[in-house]
Formats: sequence, structure tokens, C-alpha cells
Amino acid sequence: MALAPGTASVNAVPTAYQTTGDGTALPDWLNKGDNAWQLTASTFVGLQCIPGLMILYGSIVKKKWAINSAFMSLYAFAAVLICWVSWAFKMSFGEELIPLWGKAGPALDQKFLLKQADLPATGTDYYPPLAPMYPMATLVYFQFVFAAITLVLIAGSLLGRMNFLAWMLFVPLWLTCSYTIGAFSLWGGGFLFQWGVIDYAGGYVIHVSAGVAGYVAAYWVGPRLEKDRKSFPPNNVLLSLAGAGLLWLGWNGFNGGAPYAANVISSMAVLNTNICAATSLLVWTSIDVIVFKKPSVIGAVQGMITGLVVITPSAGLVQGWAAMIMGVFAGSVPWYSMMILGKKRMFNIVDDTLGVFHTHAVAGTMGGCLAAFFAQPTLCNMFLSIPGERGIVYAGDENGAHGHKAGLQLLKQICGVLFIIGWNIIMTSLICQVIKLVVPLRMSAKELAVGDDAAHGEEAYALWGDGETYDASIHAGDAYAFKAQTLEASKHAVKAQASREGTWVEL
Repeated sequence: MALAPGTASVNAVPTAYQTTGDGTALPDWLNKGDNAWQLTASTFVGLQCIPGLMILYGSIVKKKWAINSAFMSLYAFAAVLICWVSWAFKMSFGEELIPLWGKAGPALDQKFLLKQADLPATGTDYYPPLAPMYPMATLVYFQFVFAAITLVLIAGSLLGRMNFLAWMLFVPLWLTCSYTIGAFSLWGGGFLFQWGVIDYAGGYVIHVSAGVAGYVAAYWVGPRLEKDRKSFPPNNVLLSLAGAGLLWLGWNGFNGGAPYAANVISSMAVLNTNICAATSLLVWTSIDVIVFKKPSVIGAVQGMITGLVVITPSAGLVQGWAAMIMGVFAGSVPWYSMMILGKKRMFNIVDDTLGVFHTHAVAGTMGGCLAAFFAQPTLCNMFLSIPGERGIVYAGDENGAHGHKAGLQLLKQICGVLFIIGWNIIMTSLICQVIKLVVPLRMSAKELAVGDDAAHGEEAYALWGDGETYDASIHAGDAYAFKAQTLEASKHAVKAQASREGTWVEL
């Protein structure tokens, strides 16, 4: 490590550890703990995308769509980063252009990235603009991974049929025209932020947006093949669990990093996140046992996700017992939405591949509204830029002096989610219509029938005989002949067994 010129004989401390104010690697405003935690939290959220959701998507879908599903996540992560630093960060967290949008501009200059982080539009009548104690580069990256995971979540509604070229266009357009609006309005100092709508870590900005946008986009793209809708078994349940585990623990960075500092709210948020997720998983699994007479591991994963989503709007603002109550709602209401209402025509008419509407839009909306009931006043004052906000449960505190604020908070939460829903319905529809003018939204019938090999020229598993055309120059010889005969014999045996049992098996 290089030393400061002329100091080697006097001070052997590396430059990075010398406190000499601005212009050095350690300016006076830098808090190393906050910076280290924020970079770590950013990495946790990044790991939720790649490899977390990439693994989850690639393994929870039918085998012929494993490559395409994982690739949609990988592409979105890379594309969002370039758009984010080129123009979208400042549209979300820069100076105000209009009350719901920031001024576009690049976030690439050294002077900009190395100065103290600040969110210029977040000043209120009560507090100055937020100014975390680390470089702007840290804030840019932290907020990037939140933007990236939103697009990756949208992909979950579109797996198994969206034209990849259309997805390549959808990602930058939706990020620019939809995500930046929600982020600035609720987080960057826009009108919902100034009004005091609570969205601690993205229940509205990320989850409601992703669930609604995914559902609307799924409507415009169209459904999977009817055969795929009827039979879409996971190709590797164990890998799905691995992806789910990365998603769960990565959420510690998701909610733990939201305060922009390594403080007591971070600790509260991490614990509440895990309490709610665990409770929701247990409730969802219990309902599966009661209704279907057996526990489902995929159902448990869905319950885990809904618990994580429900706590996100208020993770650092509620007490532990409230997080547990919210977990009960998280494991039951989305279960009913997905397993009962989702089977009815009004939902089934849209092919939402992984049920993102139920696990994110329904759960995010419910979590935001529950924040209006359980937000604890002391915790709110530690985090929010509008003092005195509280949930309805605490309306009687101080002889009910602030009771009117508790009721008003529920109205704020409802108005906030309606804005996010309405904006995403309109903007996602417009984006899909624009893309249709350039490329088809849906793959061709041939590509849909074949899957990954037709779309990308690649397959997830190198198993001969599984959709592969016989090539004598490659597969000739006694060893291959034996394998081919064994494989065909196995297939005939399975088909014969299925025929006797009156079932249908795809091979």
C-alpha cells in the first residue's frame, strides 16, 4: 500500500488511514463503519439477484426454460447498472425536476462519486436533506441493487414465453419511465415522501411495483403454451431451496441497509425481517397441511417470500411482536389470494408464471397498510423525516394527543399504494405497446415448443436423448448405442405404467 509522499520516516500509517480532512482517502465526514456496512448490505442485495433469483428461477421452472429464466435475471442486473449510472440514479435521488421525478444525469464523475453522499430533495420543514456519512459512490451502488432486483422480480411473471429481445428493451424503458418515478416520489424527496407515506425499504417502490408491472406485462405478452401452463414442474427443487436461502439471508442487507447507516434501526430491521419470514413460512406450510393434507416445499418458499415482502415497508419501525403478527397475515392472506382466488377466472386469465402478483403486489400492499397499524412512534422518529408519525395501535399514547395522525397514516398508505399501482398499470402498458412496434413480445410457436435450445442454442442439462437429434458422427459406437437402447426402454416402461394408471407423462 502506498504511503503519503515525504512521510515514510515520520508516519508509517498508510494514506487510507490518515485523518487529514478533505482531499485525502479519509475525509472528516467519512464513517468507516457505516461505509463498510452499506457496501456489505449492497452486496447482500446483489447476491439476491445473482445468483439468488437466477438460481431460483432457473430451477423452479420446467427444464426446457431453465437457461432462459436464469438469463433474464443476469441480463437485467447488468443492463440496470449501466442505465443507473448513466441517467437513472439522479432521476431517482437527484435534484427535483417535478414533484415525482428527479433531473436526469450521469453518476460517473470522480468529483461526484467521492463527495459525501446526499439526497438533495429530501429536506423537509423539520429536517435538512439526508446526508449519509460515506461517499456518493456507495449510495449509487446501494440504490442500484434495489433497482436491479425490481426488474428481476418482474421477470418472474414472464418466464417461459417472453421474447428475449423484447425483454432487452423492456428493462431500460421500465427502469426509466416507471421505477424512477416510484423511487423519487417515495424515497428521493418527492411528493409522497414529503407527505409522510411510510415505505421503509421498498414495499411499494419495489414489491408492489414489480407485482403490478409483472402482471400487466404478462397480460400484454400473452400466456405460455397451454401444455406448459398445465404441466410446469420444477426441474430441481433442491436448487430452488438454495436460491430461496440466498434470497432470505440477502434480505438482511435489503432491510438492514435502508437506514443508510449501521445504527440501532438496522439491527431492529434485520431481526424483524427474520421473525416475519419465519412466521409466514410456518403459517403457509400449516395451511398447506390443513387444506392439501401434505406440506409443500415450494409452498414454504412462497410463504418465506411473502413474509419478507410484508415486513419490508416497516421492518425497522415496528416491534418484534408486531413482526410476528404481520407474519401471520403474510402467510395466510397471500396464500388465499394465490391458492384460491388465483385459480378463478379473473386471475387465471393472465398467465403470471410464478405468481409474482400474489407474493409481491398483494403482500407489499398489505405490508404497507399494516405499517399504518403497527409503526412505533419512537422508532419512526429515529428514521422518518416527518416527526410524530405512528400506527393506529399507538393512537391512545399521550392521552390520544396524536390519535388523528394514526388515522391519517392509514389514508396516506392507501393513497401511496394506489399511486404506485395506477402509474405502473399505465406506464407498463405503454411500454409494452411501444416494444410491440419493434419486436414481438412473445416467442414464436416453434420457440415455445422447444424452449432454451431454440431461444439460445443452449440447454441446462447435458443429457443425451432429452430433445437432442441423433447424430451418427457424434453418437455412433457401442457405448452410445447401449445408452440409447436403455433410454428408449426406460421411456417405454414409464409410458406403459402411466397408461395403466390413466395418467399422462411428458418425456
